[in-house]
Amino acid sequence: MSRSSQSPRESGERPSWRMGLPFVAFMVVAALFFIELLTGDPSKLPSALIGKKVPAFELPPLEGLVRKGAPVAGFATGDLVKGRVSIVNFWASWCVPCRIEHPFLVQLAAQSKAPLYGVNYKDGTAGARRFLGRFGNPFVAVGVDANGTSAIDWGVYGIPETFIVGGDGTILHKQVGPINADIIAKTLLPLIEKARAN
Repeated sequence: MSRSSQSPRESGERPSWRMGLPFVAFMVVAALFFIELLTGDPSKLPSALIGKKVPAFELPPLEGLVRKGAPVAGFATGDLVKGRVSIVNFWASWCVPCRIEHPFLVQLAAQSKAPLYGVNYKDGTAGARRFLGRFGNPFVAVGVDANGTSAIDWGVYGIPETFIVGGDGTILHKQVGPINADIIAKTLLPLIEKARAN
């Protein structure tokens, strides 16, 4: 029997359309991942720290920052384990979403009555002070994370990020991206009230 008269099965050759199947399957899976990446909700990113204690840290104050005539302190792990629910926000003056979020942080601090701590992430001192001078300072303390080490320890993906911390120092919630009035009303305030009730 000649080679040309043998069927593909008899000759051991695969039909040419089957050779492209792995490539097509790869492209379909890659396209699905890409679409999810573009359309997914970044605030739904999981955090391995939910339900765990805040990492050990000690952040120096933002030099030259004053509030009501007194220097604003930095803060550390011990400030978040004093028996009251706290809010921790990672921000920077160069961060455009942080500028959009900032009026809502002022609102959250007023509505929640929970102490709001700010972590100034990889920012210049003068720029950070100017930012708070221009937009207001809702923070009871501002710690400087100049090299980003604390952000890594907290599992920060990108700023702004906001954490709700229980009175025992347990991380209860992580909000990725800028907060707004809807997130405050539907997510953050109910979580804070629930944590206070426990």
